[in-house]
Amino acid sequence: MARNTSLFKIEGTLDNVTFYKSADGYFVRTKGGVSKKRIMNDPAFVRTRENGKEFGRSASSGKLLRDAVGSFVFKAKDSKLSSRLMKVMFDIKNQDSVSVRGERNVVNGLTTATGKAYLKGFDFNIRATLRSVFFNPFVVDAVTGIITLTDLKPTEEIRYLEGATHFSLQSGFVNLDFATGASDITYSAVTNLPINGSVSTITLTPSGVPSGTGIVFMVLLLEFFQEVNGEQNSLNNGAFNVLNVVEVQ
Repeated sequence: MARNTSLFKIEGTLDNVTFYKSADGYFVRTKGGVSKKRIMNDPAFVRTRENGKEFGRSASSGKLLRDAVGSFVFKAKDSKLSSRLMKVMFDIKNQDSVSVRGERNVVNGLTTATGKAYLKGFDFNIRATLRSVFFNPFVVDAVTGIITLTDLKPTEEIRYLEGATHFSLQSGFVNLDFATGASDITYSAVTNLPINGSVSTITLTPSGVPSGTGIVFMVLLLEFFQEVNGEQNSLNNGAFNVLNVVEVQ
């Protein structure tokens, strides 16, 4: 694979050379390699087939998680969310110690403390991670889904964007069955406050406990706004909003 630095930025295949664009720029690669038929049937590629199956399951699990958090994911994500989340799911899958190679999965991986630890703290938007933006210690009740933030002083405990006048906090309480794909989410009310020196204690209480028998986790969404003539607008189209998995059970 090589980077295309010429003046001509094209996409497609010419002879055995493929030109394509990714989030990192324009690249060129040659066509070739082992045929799909051989990979699917040759005993020499049994490990490749096993890896492919587990890779596919991990990617599917990542999509399930993205779908489970509902509209939150559209308010705080980056262009490489899918690939980053797939890697996390692949690491979780590796914690499955009961399935044979090729059949390891996220469902079993998440029964372990290490598997849950891979998911806890995951940031949907790498450009704005919770640790780099928010500095108020908060308490999460894993039974009720309530998140409590005590004595929050925005000007000192939030690294806000230039031009931001307000911020909002909202939580999501999620139950996701990675085996069946069934999920349910309940939301807290939105708390919207000005960015100033006032001190507030905020309690984010979901509307109820989500139904299901899957993995339970909580997400926290932090959004920035700019008020103009009494109307608040999302700052930079939400490019630096925060969405973080703050607890996994």
